[in-house]
Amino acid sequence: NCGIYFPEIKRDPGRYLHSCPESVKKWLRQLKNAGKILLLITSSHSDYCRLLCEYILGNDFTDLFDVVITNALKPGFFSHLPSQRPFRMLENDEEQEALPSLDKPGWYSQGNAVHLYELLKKMTGKPEPKVVYFGDSMHSDIFPARHYSNWETVLILEELRGDEGARSQRPEESEPLEKKGKYEGPKAKPLNTSSKKWGSFFIDSVWGLENTEDSLVYTWSCKRISTYSTIAIPSIEAIAELPLDYKFTRFSSSNSKTAGYYPNPPLVLTSDETLISK
Repeated sequence: NCGIYFPEIKRDPGRYLHSCPESVKKWLRQLKNAGKILLLITSSHSDYCRLLCEYILGNDFTDLFDVVITNALKPGFFSHLPSQRPFRMLENDEEQEALPSLDKPGWYSQGNAVHLYELLKKMTGKPEPKVVYFGDSMHSDIFPARHYSNWETVLILEELRGDEGARSQRPEESEPLEKKGKYEGPKAKPLNTSSKKWGSFFIDSVWGLENTEDSLVYTWSCKRISTYSTIAIPSIEAIAELPLDYKFTRFSSSNSKTAGYYPNPPLVLTSDETLISK
């Protein structure tokens, strides 16, 4: 209840938040009904997480998730040892004593990926359960989850939304409608992925020497996407209505750097000009 931001969000959350599309809530329920274990891991504190999720997903949002972890302090959640970052119980949103391990599903604070993975082994009965982690931050989500925990990672990359308007004007073949996710509600304003100040998010132009042409190269950010993401999508809505057994083409060292973008790679990466990896 301090400052300007939190009291204002509490007073009028609808002014600042979008409700989750029904397709995404249905997708979460389908995953759970299919026997998947659903996790919510956020660096927000528990009271703020509850405020947002109750508005976005509904008052019963905790029914969608087997484990909720708040104040996760990412990326340290993945990189720190259990002794450095133990899980803690919560009582009226106040953190309690440190836990030596996780014994059951529930709502916890802080913690580490090692103890969480041990809990997932118990819950699944598998020695090496597969984890797919969705996140929108390369720094806090995607890189640490892949690098330290070797989880599959799905990068939610808002820059992919910038091509939607341009693609709708291009007559090109696409997948059958039943295989494509659809977007609900008002479209977000497309992002301009080619900043007048910084250039493209995905490629850059390197000046050539005298009497030589400039070269196009992948940006540092673009190379990180293909290195640490399994796939990259513009939003959860883009995949929410796909069959749960839909097979995505993943990024890999043997594929091109555009293979893992769904539903399409950025337009700037599909041009005929040759790109150089540097």
